[in-house]
Amino acid sequence: MCKLTLENYFKGVVCVKWLASLTAAVVMISCSFLSVSATDLSEISAKSAIVIDGNTGDILFEKNAYEKLPMASTTKIMSALLTLESGDLDKQFTVDGNAIKVEGSSMGLQEGDKVTLRDLCCGMLLPSGNDAANAAAVRVAGSVEKFVEMMNDRADEMGMENTHFVTTSGLDDNTDEHYSTAYDMAKLTSEAMKNEDFREICGLKSVQLCFGNPPYDRWLINTNKLLKNCEGVVGVKTGFTDKARRCLISACDRKGAELICVTLNAPDDWNDHSRLYDYCFGFVSEQRLPLDRKKFYLNVVGGDADAVLCETKSASAVLLNGRADEVVTRVYLSRFSYAPVSAGDAVGYVAYTYNGVEIARENIVTVDDVNRQTSEKPGFIEYYFEKLKDIFS
Repeated sequence: MCKLTLENYFKGVVCVKWLASLTAAVVMISCSFLSVSATDLSEISAKSAIVIDGNTGDILFEKNAYEKLPMASTTKIMSALLTLESGDLDKQFTVDGNAIKVEGSSMGLQEGDKVTLRDLCCGMLLPSGNDAANAAAVRVAGSVEKFVEMMNDRADEMGMENTHFVTTSGLDDNTDEHYSTAYDMAKLTSEAMKNEDFREICGLKSVQLCFGNPPYDRWLINTNKLLKNCEGVVGVKTGFTDKARRCLISACDRKGAELICVTLNAPDDWNDHSRLYDYCFGFVSEQRLPLDRKKFYLNVVGGDADAVLCETKSASAVLLNGRADEVVTRVYLSRFSYAPVSAGDAVGYVAYTYNGVEIARENIVTVDDVNRQTSEKPGFIEYYFEKLKDIFS
């Protein structure tokens, strides 16, 4: 330790200068690390990229996110979603022999093979089978062309304003009209991840299926390396063509939030996604949602009390930092209740919405019991009250 006494005054001055130099050096080192981090983020390899909150739609990062670009096999997110929504997923059928005659990645279908639509969705989302996409299209819509019409109609419904599908698989060698944007594909993925079958399939690292002619067991492996190499990743889809280059869409669960990342034409897509998640999850946190009051009174008809005390719990949700004030709180409480009422009965709820999306809900429950009012000889009012109750109950 340096002691700034008169005896070693000059040594003390030297010590102070040394400490100042050390502090400056530490600051410089810290700044250099921050600079590296910022530089890494600014040097995301993707030509187009976006990160959104899959629940609220908030944008946490974007780079040329509205530029129209080919999106390769990430197209199969739409193809798989429409297939899963068509029903009869586990009914076996024979694939169309012409539909499966397609180049590129495959799940290994051959003419005469018996499969299910669920098998084909696994084939689309894991090994990115172009044969699976076409076979599903013919089964669902009767032809590839009619299925592509369905894809474009659904894109319009979702508000994917800068998207146009030409193929079910994402193959684009013979067209320049198959395109989307990072923003539109993030919107599509957010919708697809609400489908439980889609969510389950796209998150599989591998799956054993039984199909063929005759059917036999075989394994399909997911091409999405992020499922193994990036904390919290739960899907979604890879893609590549010579025109589109490397495309990748993933979803990642951390801190109670699910973020969706899209990169188009990204030479270093695996690292792009990892860096973007590490960066963007720093902007979200669990926040207490606004509520003016927790206690309410509910009128009671035909009870030994005219009203009953009710209460609700506080609610919280993971949002962009500082956004809790933008949450809209609405109370839905019954106008009245008939006796008897028991403590703990749910009589309403408080709904919390953000960006038009309900992000939390808490029940309003009664605190006390209210017994039914009784009399030995029911009067005129009580008689008609019971009649009305029988009619409306």
